[in-house]
Amino acid sequence: MIALSLAEIAAAVGGKTHDIPDPSVQVTGPVVRDSREAGPGSLFVAFVGERVDGHDFARAVVEAGAVAVLASRPVGVPAIVVDDVQAALGALARHVVRRLGTTLVALTGSAGKTSTKDLIAQVLGRKAPTVFTPGSLNNEIGLPLTALTATEETKFLVLEMGARGIGHIRYLTGLTPPKVGLVLNVGTAHIGEFGGREQIAQAKGELVEALPAAEEGGAAILNADDPLVRAMASRTKAKVVLFGESDEADVRAENVRLTDTGQPSFRLHTPSGASDVTMRLYGEHHVSNALAAAAVAHELGMSAEEIATALSEAGSLSRWRMEVTERPDGVTIVNDAYNANPESMRAALRALAAMGRGRRTWAVLGKMAELGDEALAEHDAVGRLAVRLNVSKLVAVGGREASWLQLGAYNEGSWGEESVHVSDAQAAVDLLRSELRPGDVVLVKASRSVGLESVAQALLETGAEGEVAAR
Repeated sequence: MIALSLAEIAAAVGGKTHDIPDPSVQVTGPVVRDSREAGPGSLFVAFVGERVDGHDFARAVVEAGAVAVLASRPVGVPAIVVDDVQAALGALARHVVRRLGTTLVALTGSAGKTSTKDLIAQVLGRKAPTVFTPGSLNNEIGLPLTALTATEETKFLVLEMGARGIGHIRYLTGLTPPKVGLVLNVGTAHIGEFGGREQIAQAKGELVEALPAAEEGGAAILNADDPLVRAMASRTKAKVVLFGESDEADVRAENVRLTDTGQPSFRLHTPSGASDVTMRLYGEHHVSNALAAAAVAHELGMSAEEIATALSEAGSLSRWRMEVTERPDGVTIVNDAYNANPESMRAALRALAAMGRGRRTWAVLGKMAELGDEALAEHDAVGRLAVRLNVSKLVAVGGREASWLQLGAYNEGSWGEESVHVSDAQAAVDLLRSELRPGDVVLVKASRSVGLESVAQALLETGAEGEVAAR
């Protein structure tokens, strides 16, 4: 974070100083909520959780070098005491962002947020110093903590914004007002909480409503291929830039194809020129993500050639998102187990089919959470799609939702040994260890709560053991 005195921080968050002999002392290190990350010059934010109260670690973080604690009560060490720690953290982020004047890019969507955010960060990083959301820290706590890592050298601040209800994104944009806002898509992720796609669109569109007018530099980057997103153009005063495969898109892709290894290749067209892209990422769904990143970068002054080069060299920065690893015996593990919704599940299955041309393919799938009344239909549809894509074997892992996956496959014509339902991750590992052959491709995917990344990890460890044994 930029250097701020404790007096300035207290004023910015509406707090009172306690046990601070000299309010002019500056915070020069990071703002942290994990006491283990506290160090010289840092500010520790004491949250009260269900199991742990951050205030209990106040003395330890000061002994580790923290300048003070942002707390909701006096803690016997230098502290700025506020009524609401979360609100104060947000106020501090707003204060810092306003002081820096950094160009802030915010993005949201039902699927692909993190992958697209990683692409934007890598493309803009070619132009100037860029700070971006690590992983999926896109909520009321993660977003301000990310914003507070920006410094005077930061030119671009790229923030992912998540929402689980109406008003969430409006709140986040109030903390860190964006200049450029990107909406990727409106799908069915969290539809059980929102109640329908129209409500999801209402929530996601809060981002474009928060943008400055076009004459003030505001830009709304919208998906031309998603009608609910495209309709958001009427909800903003910002300049509207469309991306997608539509002929009407300002930034679009032509001649889209997948390489023999399942990596997308296309001709990128922008208002200022065109250039060819071949990505290192896997799956055709990354074309839309790449176009979104390209539209943002072009709006911020990069040429088509610069963007295409950056996209062609960009990799995955976040764990368990189409992580592709080949074992020594030739088995390829695709770990996409960080999360799942119907849109991302379909995209991952299509990527598996493309990667597995001429090879046996395995889809190890589990529950997609928060689908409400749509859960049965959506799991059934994914099971059917696995059959239509000629996936060699579907392994449905877990309880009721997994049984719906297998039922969909069965009803689509998978009557033999093409699909199987197992009770848990260990059962899936045992099955795969006994049946995998060199050259097979295995996709592992489910909602985060299922924890199927353990399957991918176990299979990779099995491959490593095999290599040692062979040697």
